[in-house]
Amino acid sequence: MRTAYPSRFDHTGNRSATSARWRAERLNPPSRLWGSNGVAFGPDGRLYVAQFLAGQISAVALATGDVDVVVPMDGPVQSPDDLAFGADGSMYIADLVPGRVWRRSPQGEYTLVSAEVKVPNGITCVGDRLFVNEMRPGGRLLELFPDGEEAVVLTEGLALGNAMQLGPDGWLYYPHMMTGQVWRIPPDGGVPEMVAEDVHEPVAVRFDQGGVLHVLSRGVEGFVTRIDLHGSGSRTLVTSGLVGLDNAAFDAENRMFVSSYASGGITELHPDGRTREVVPRGLDGPYGVTVDLGGTVYAGDHYRLASPAPSGEGDITSLTLLPPFVHGLANAGGFVHLTSQYGDVHTYDVDHGTTRERATGLDQPVGITVGPDGSLVVAEAGAGRVLAIDDRDTVTVLTEGLDHPVDVAFDTVGRCYVSDDQRGAVLRIMEDGTTEAVADGLGAPQGLAVRGDALFTVDVEGRRLWTVSLTTGETRVDAADLPVGSPPDSVARAEPALFSHGMPGLPRPFAGLAVDPDGSLLLSANGEGSVWQLKPSTERGASHDQYGL
Repeated sequence: MRTAYPSRFDHTGNRSATSARWRAERLNPPSRLWGSNGVAFGPDGRLYVAQFLAGQISAVALATGDVDVVVPMDGPVQSPDDLAFGADGSMYIADLVPGRVWRRSPQGEYTLVSAEVKVPNGITCVGDRLFVNEMRPGGRLLELFPDGEEAVVLTEGLALGNAMQLGPDGWLYYPHMMTGQVWRIPPDGGVPEMVAEDVHEPVAVRFDQGGVLHVLSRGVEGFVTRIDLHGSGSRTLVTSGLVGLDNAAFDAENRMFVSSYASGGITELHPDGRTREVVPRGLDGPYGVTVDLGGTVYAGDHYRLASPAPSGEGDITSLTLLPPFVHGLANAGGFVHLTSQYGDVHTYDVDHGTTRERATGLDQPVGITVGPDGSLVVAEAGAGRVLAIDDRDTVTVLTEGLDHPVDVAFDTVGRCYVSDDQRGAVLRIMEDGTTEAVADGLGAPQGLAVRGDALFTVDVEGRRLWTVSLTTGETRVDAADLPVGSPPDSVARAEPALFSHGMPGLPRPFAGLAVDPDGSLLLSANGEGSVWQLKPSTERGASHDQYGL
């Protein structure tokens, strides 16, 4: 009996590949959220969840775990990171990358409150009053006015602001993420005061129904520091094990529900550290995918390097968080090589848990592979180039003048190929640095892999797997209806900026592809948040697994 897992890609979770040549299995179930950031209870009792990477907000019924999209990704909001509800039921949204704050009325109408806040993140309402802070060095905390009145700056100099709340003493409490401190200030202005220091990576401050302060940590341990500021003054550390906590909300029964920017989902967190999943956690992406000779799969998941269990049991291990951001991946010799679209290339030592910087200041590097001589070869999408990085970290340009190169791969005789998703082609890089088209008319090819004389690429526009014969040049569609890219019913929109006031903005989606040592293919099914393993099919049309594929 198959079990259907609802997913963010479609309402059934039963998205299936159409293929007579491949049998598809999921290594982890589809995700129901594109990560989870700010959370707040709405007037209807549901928990509303901002999903920064998707540009949408969903409402979760805590009794059932049902998820409904309320603010869709094709609306005016581009990158919601936090939200709050006013006294009249209006939803206020911190739209981080474009630097906007929105009001969504109870009737669903959107009004722009401000476009003057730089990297707005923490947002809270005090009755009819609205406050927001900036997640940047030297950020501000402001009061905004939906009627258009000029904003009032309460204080400046925040060391990365984030989720804040009014305390039982009537002061606004907010974290300094860079310095491990919690501060407070009167809503009418005044001199800010530090109320706690040496707090582990604080990302959000929340008060429970008894007035106890809870400070969430964004690290891998899932720490929550409980501080009884207005009682005994005691401090207790709760270890949840939830990677990358982002925000929290308490219901009327004082139950604590937390979100995770790194792994999504909604989880009830008990005071003793026990957890109960309301919406299962999963992958925010994934982006690149690779596998080592022992069969361990690695997925680049933006905020972390993750490893879906090859057993297909759905378990996901987080191997590392920031830094760096993780997008393109390659594996060789016990090392995982990582690109970040924000300009960096790193090598991660799996055995020792350390990273080495290989290059920085690049223009949106995405796909990466290891060349026959051991050099790292990188598709620098923003600059239209393909680069090589040798063992001394010297960077050499292999070719340039491409439209938007996103992935690279080598064949068995050492020739390099690059996919260009704007040109709709896969190109071979010649010895003199020129390129020739191996195949074109492929839609938007991204992930690239070679097995024998067959080259494979993922077309995210047509949601297809293409195969190109490197011997004859023949092309064919080997699989269709893949859950890559945006959901089928979404409308294309302008891409939000990659950077905002010096802070990381929104990365571009990337559907990676890799060849397993057993000859199967691994696909980043980034539309639904899973990794697929495609094995040669012995039965035409066979494509079933325990997750409803």
